[in-house]
Amino acid sequence: MSDTPPPDTDSLQIPGDDESVSSSPATVRNDCSIAPLTPSASPRTELTTKMSCPFSVVVAIDFGTTSSGYAFSFTQDPEAIHMMRRWEGGDPGVANQKSPTCLLLTPELKFHSFGFAARDSYHDLDPDEAPHWLYFDKFKMKIHSVSDLTMATELEAVSGRKVRAIEVFAHALRFFREHAIKEVKDQSSSGLEGEEVRWVITVPAVWRQPAKQFMREAAYLAGLVSPDCPEQLLIALEPEAASIYCRKLRLHQVIDLSLRPMAKGLEPDVSRVFDSSFRQAREQLRRSRHSRTFLVESGTGELWSEMQTGDRYMVADCGGGTVDLTVHQIEQPQGTLKELYKASGGPYGAVGVDMAFEAMLCQIFGEDFIRSFKAKRPAAWVDLTIAFEARKRTATPGRANALNISLPFSFVDYYKRHRGQSVETALRKSNMNIVKWSSQGMLRLTQEAMNELFQPTINNIIRHIEELMARQEVQGVRFLFLVGGFAESPMLQRAAQNALGHSCRIIIPQDVGLTILKGAVLFGLDPTVVRVRRCPLTYGVGVLNRFVAGRHPRDKLLVKEGREWCTDILDRFVAVDQSVALGEVVRRSYTPARSGQRKIVVNVYCSASDDALYISDPGVWKCGAVTLDLPEPLPVPGAAGGGGGGAERREIRATMQFGDTEIKVMALDVMSNRSVRASIDFLSN
Repeated sequence: MSDTPPPDTDSLQIPGDDESVSSSPATVRNDCSIAPLTPSASPRTELTTKMSCPFSVVVAIDFGTTSSGYAFSFTQDPEAIHMMRRWEGGDPGVANQKSPTCLLLTPELKFHSFGFAARDSYHDLDPDEAPHWLYFDKFKMKIHSVSDLTMATELEAVSGRKVRAIEVFAHALRFFREHAIKEVKDQSSSGLEGEEVRWVITVPAVWRQPAKQFMREAAYLAGLVSPDCPEQLLIALEPEAASIYCRKLRLHQVIDLSLRPMAKGLEPDVSRVFDSSFRQAREQLRRSRHSRTFLVESGTGELWSEMQTGDRYMVADCGGGTVDLTVHQIEQPQGTLKELYKASGGPYGAVGVDMAFEAMLCQIFGEDFIRSFKAKRPAAWVDLTIAFEARKRTATPGRANALNISLPFSFVDYYKRHRGQSVETALRKSNMNIVKWSSQGMLRLTQEAMNELFQPTINNIIRHIEELMARQEVQGVRFLFLVGGFAESPMLQRAAQNALGHSCRIIIPQDVGLTILKGAVLFGLDPTVVRVRRCPLTYGVGVLNRFVAGRHPRDKLLVKEGREWCTDILDRFVAVDQSVALGEVVRRSYTPARSGQRKIVVNVYCSASDDALYISDPGVWKCGAVTLDLPEPLPVPGAAGGGGGGAERREIRATMQFGDTEIKVMALDVMSNRSVRASIDFLSN
């Protein structure tokens, strides 16, 4: 029998009558349960949240689709969160501004610049040189959209050249690492060693395990941490981070859309209006529920001190690429958070508006022309998208004037040479009356045109929030927090107010675009604040069970050594939407199939439903593999000869943790009490 398991049933070893068998080259004992980790001599203590290194600073990187940034906090002064310095480029005089998620590589695939510097450098390239350079923009969405993500997955630059995605992400993370470490050292009174830094990287909550592992591997490649010290890096879920930060908000730091009519978004003085109105509501709340109001620990914001145990709230992280929804409940007296329903969402971020704009251009000028222009004039295309992005941010509901979008001269010139007619003629022939042409070289988008661009994306967001609120598990949501860069849009604010304002209070934190970044720092300081999470999928392995006629299908029957077994049974670790507390584990015991075996590989299967019975059922797929590297077995005192018997007596106990933001695995050789090198891989399928 080989060390790595073949898929056929010949590799199966049949144990005693009362046991199940894994479809791996190892016997699995049905010693399984979800049990809380407790400080004891058992291997379970190794899975508790711990800091094996004395971290002195937490650095969080909010790696967004459209913009990114970092922030940090020293563990001796956790109340102070330091935002990144103002980036080079961008708007003069604007501090703490996140940078565009843009990367520029040289024709030799070397790192050149990131952020504003990459955008400006690419803009300044000679048109004949630009096609040889590699400019990446909004590349995070690729990780969400690809269904078979691996270490070999490639990203396509604006010019059409391709590079491994892991290298693109590593370049970006390395840039953040160098800037953050320099700034932390500038503010630290003592020397700072690399192992003293705990890193946190944010990802959408709807990302599955392969994408989370991908970000971790990119961080290893970028040198943030060593694979030998994985606990030095935390993966934070974006809506969770926002929720954690919202717990710290004070009244003057939030805006309540439910308390005032909205004409054109949020006016600068709205916080004063909110503050006065909310104080009255707070006093009324105190009088009506005084006996049930609890006080949270020092440092929690005023808004939260008025919420009672069991109150539910939703966080909608409306970012550039995705929209993530999470529903939390407050637990007393520790003030920890409990997730009520598995994270949901989808690709409904602000880039949907950009895609609608590109589709509008294709409708006016022809899809073949836009495709050719992007390939032949990539820098000019980037200029056009930047111009639209700037105007998109100023779009408001009920705006009387049209929005002007500057067309690069090369666009006008290229179209005339490519089509033999002017841009103005193309607009006139398109019969698109909601877009006009200005003699100053601009597209004039009417309010109707902006509505057409925004509404599909906004409608998806509102529909998803409404569907989630209608679920029985999340009934009674009192607050809806809108966070993320897209939450700054008055178009989205108005739609949320109109559709949802009657059912809950809609709260927007000030500096809403930095909410996730600040929350990620707080998560790094205390990763235990979210105590209970919901499983996004059902996970398990394929096993053999005794065949029961009438219950098991005949095509699953396997007869071996005179015994009848049912193959391909899905032995669940956890079920979709199951509550799993931080520190709870699932245990399975495996026995090597032969004495000289040095590796056990157990395939892991998952499903989006909780009713799958077999690994061959529709909707069940192989998503990863647990690998146990076995040490040389120690001699067993008094053991009789015969390698086969010794192998059967050897028990390898694997312990898996599902309550954290990533799935983790550890293992122990029970007889020798030695740790077994264990790993779980979701990227090699």
